[in-house]
Amino acid sequence: MKKIEAIVKPFKLDEVREAGVSFKWLEGAAIERRHWEFFNRCYRGTYAAHRSSPYLNLEFFLRLGAALPQNVAMVIAEKQSGPIAAALYLMDSRSLYGRYWGAIGHLPLLHFECCYYQGIEYAIARKLQVFEGGAQGEHKIFRGLLPVEALSAHWLAHASFARAVEDYLAREGHGIARYVDELCEHSPFKANQE
Repeated sequence: MKKIEAIVKPFKLDEVREAGVSFKWLEGAAIERRHWEFFNRCYRGTYAAHRSSPYLNLEFFLRLGAALPQNVAMVIAEKQSGPIAAALYLMDSRSLYGRYWGAIGHLPLLHFECCYYQGIEYAIARKLQVFEGGAQGEHKIFRGLLPVEALSAHWLAHASFARAVEDYLAREGHGIARYVDELCEHSPFKANQE
């Protein structure tokens, strides 16, 4: 397991707003096709910028919005010139889950504002109990998002392959638990001294 060393650059929380960016939240049926199209453009562009392949497409997003409007929210970042970024969230009565985002250009700290700070504010305003900022990213720790283990369920049709995956996951689980503990040691929050 690698040792985590934190190098945190100072930043101003209001830097994005000082750059003239405002944020607009849309929920459910208020997310129109044009919003989905813009989000998809941002999502695909961000994957391309990171030399990766997006695995979802506009048709998926349109179907998601149509099938589960009560569970979908989107924040769009705008400047005077128009929309510049968007983040997609899924939600239920208790939790807000940040999942996908994208931008049509680079602006320092815009990712954190769209994906984390806006989501946290949204969750607080709606008295949700959980904000889940998405998978991956040790960089989130220094922005106040601590890692938690998340479970998923999968079914593999081929029995031998399913057993091999199950064996691997049992071994990997111990390493993941240790890694989560190590990451939590770098929490930016003061420990309760009771």
